[in-house]
Amino acid sequence: MAEIHGALAHQFDDPEQQVEASTLGMWTFLATEILFFGGLFVAYIVYRLSYPQAFAAASHHLDILLGTVNTGILIGSSLTMVLAVYSAQMGRPRGQILFLAATLALGLAFLGIKGVEYQHKFHEHLVPGAGFQFSDADPRHAAIFFSLYFGMTGMHAFHMVIGAGLLIWMALRAWRGEFSASYYTPVEMVGLYWHFVDVVWIFLFPLLYLIGRH
Repeated sequence: MAEIHGALAHQFDDPEQQVEASTLGMWTFLATEILFFGGLFVAYIVYRLSYPQAFAAASHHLDILLGTVNTGILIGSSLTMVLAVYSAQMGRPRGQILFLAATLALGLAFLGIKGVEYQHKFHEHLVPGAGFQFSDADPRHAAIFFSLYFGMTGMHAFHMVIGAGLLIWMALRAWRGEFSASYYTPVEMVGLYWHFVDVVWIFLFPLLYLIGRH
């Protein structure tokens, strides 16, 4: 019980209330994130329906192999995150640190591959702006596609960077012995955040890379 009381914040009456408040807070935050990304998805769908030929032509300039690899990486990171939470629930700090580190490594690999993709777009002059060049369809409409591509994947990558920081923080706290089988709520909340970011990519990948490639 000493561990439980030591982890209990002063504003809560008992550990159960603290867990419920943390869970409600995280789901409320994720609901606002859904609204945020939902606006981007709606904008993409509206423009996709308005300029289907230009969007289809522009999507052919995305590297489907790298996108597929990144999808597999994120699915794997969701598995390692689940194992990190499970290790925390079982009171296994070594396993928790190991799987948090594995999740972090996969997240960084995802960001590295996305950086390679961005570099390719710069070299191909497919970054909207004064130097934008596109000849397969109306360049103005293609520029809208790439604006949405960079905006949506860029915001997703930004959330990945935040998630990486949270993973490092959780690993440090686990190394200090701050979690146990009776207190692992922060790890579980970070896990929810990480899974949300993964789910966003599961929607981004087919919308940006796959639709219209036939």
